[in-house]
Amino acid sequence: MLKRSLHVAMVALGLAMALPAQAAYPEQPIRMIVSFPPGSGTDTNARYAAKMLQERVGVPVIVENRPGANSFIAAEAVVNAKPDGYTLLLASNSPVTTNVVMFKDLPYDPIKQLAPIAKLAYGPMALTVKADSPFQTVEDLVNHLKKDRKSLNYGAGSASYRIATELFLSQAGVEAEHIPYKGAAPALTDLAGGHVDFVFADLGAVVPFIESKAMRMLAVTSNERVKAMPDIPTLQEEGIKDYYMINFTAAFAPAGTPQEIVDQLAEHFVEIYRDPATQDFLDRTHWISFPDGPAALREFQRSEIERWGAAARQAGIPQQ
Repeated sequence: MLKRSLHVAMVALGLAMALPAQAAYPEQPIRMIVSFPPGSGTDTNARYAAKMLQERVGVPVIVENRPGANSFIAAEAVVNAKPDGYTLLLASNSPVTTNVVMFKDLPYDPIKQLAPIAKLAYGPMALTVKADSPFQTVEDLVNHLKKDRKSLNYGAGSASYRIATELFLSQAGVEAEHIPYKGAAPALTDLAGGHVDFVFADLGAVVPFIESKAMRMLAVTSNERVKAMPDIPTLQEEGIKDYYMINFTAAFAPAGTPQEIVDQLAEHFVEIYRDPATQDFLDRTHWISFPDGPAALREFQRSEIERWGAAARQAGIPQQ
């Protein structure tokens, strides 16, 4: 019996030694891919999240901007990456919700091919014009478009911004020409240069242009005024009934990423976005934290796809 027990123990030890040791995670740099150029609200959130995550995990967390092609480039880079926790998508609405609404033949499936990690933050958009624009109010803008149909154009840095703008135009009973951009930052740069007439963009991206007196905000898209800007009305207050659209940021990994890695990352992100220091950062950049884990993010993602789909249908935007 003793010999048999010793033999079993030695066989078990031999098998254990033959198996590769489970590598600790993380042990190499983590890439955090963003579908917009530097200067966007999503990019600002990503750089903050990367810095905070790096402090926690002890390896470099590198933000990689992959703008263009309606966020397809960034999303495909993540869904096609090795599912090992070293390539993440710091997403806004576009790659994970509104693209589902906008495109018939999306080259990736944000439900099946992306593993949800954590909700991070959300924020309103702002309807913005150049500082010397003749339009002082939303009513001025709408009245001009009613008198002179399609006489103005707007810049849209993503599918989300286009839907938000077209919903506004639809509810106001007017039309304008759509000019596509690779992100909010270049759209706003062209607005400041007088190349487009108005832009919907996330508030965090707009504020620097407001502070430099290059632009003027006409309204925000939330259902309440922004505390830091109490003089700026909501679109609802300006007569666009029930208008409510927000941007959000969230973290995803390639589908198939081990659940223990997803859970570890989720715990870090949720703790980061619950930290009072993060709330100070979000207050300064006009975002609001709403951290939660994988299950809550997946439920939220599905509900946002439904909400943006309803907005696109109401605005009469056909799938491309």
